[in-house]
Amino acid sequence: MAAIPRPASTVVLMDDSSRVYLTKRPITMKFMGGFHVFPGGVVEKSDHFSECDFVKNEYETLSINLSHYIAAARELFEEVGILLGNTVDGFPVKLPKEKEMKYRNDLLKDEISFIRLLEQEEIYFDPQCLTYFGQIITPEESPMRFDTRFFLAKLPQGQKPEPDKREIDEAFWVKPEDALAAFQAKKIKLAPPTILSLQAIIHFQKTGVLKMSVTKDDLLRLIKLIKNL
Repeated sequence: MAAIPRPASTVVLMDDSSRVYLTKRPITMKFMGGFHVFPGGVVEKSDHFSECDFVKNEYETLSINLSHYIAAARELFEEVGILLGNTVDGFPVKLPKEKEMKYRNDLLKDEISFIRLLEQEEIYFDPQCLTYFGQIITPEESPMRFDTRFFLAKLPQGQKPEPDKREIDEAFWVKPEDALAAFQAKKIKLAPPTILSLQAIIHFQKTGVLKMSVTKDDLLRLIKLIKNL
């Protein structure tokens, strides 16, 4: 029987200079160790919720489950410390460093949910701060499968990323085309989903249309990559 794909979210963080934030997974990691990727991970049970006064949930136009948006925001905060949320007055939130690190650590240890964090700090999260632009479902032939949704997020004013050293070896801002050039020169390792994301961002910068294009060959390359890990 084919493995059931696990829901997941990936976030491409972009700054005002149209650079994206790439992170390198520690080479010791069993899955994609040594690869440069965007922040992301699986959708956790705590990302599903029925009601929360601090999550704007009135958009009938959202084409995917809200839990994917929550997972994207949570993973971005866990991995690089970027918190997507505003005060009641609409200003970007910036937590004191000590409090930020405690929340990130508590999230990683499943001692708090992202929803609970929003409630405790009275932070308002609007899912439209994340722009959904594509989906990749690992084909049935793969022994490890994910149903990943991809989002673009703008770097909030007054914040700068700070990678979690337990999950990230290094991280840097880079132009999408320069990241692809570094991959072609074999200076960095990129998985097919990361390459497709970069290509989608480049196309968006040229045309204003943000959409990921995934072919059968792209999925076959993903299967081969996973089997070889």
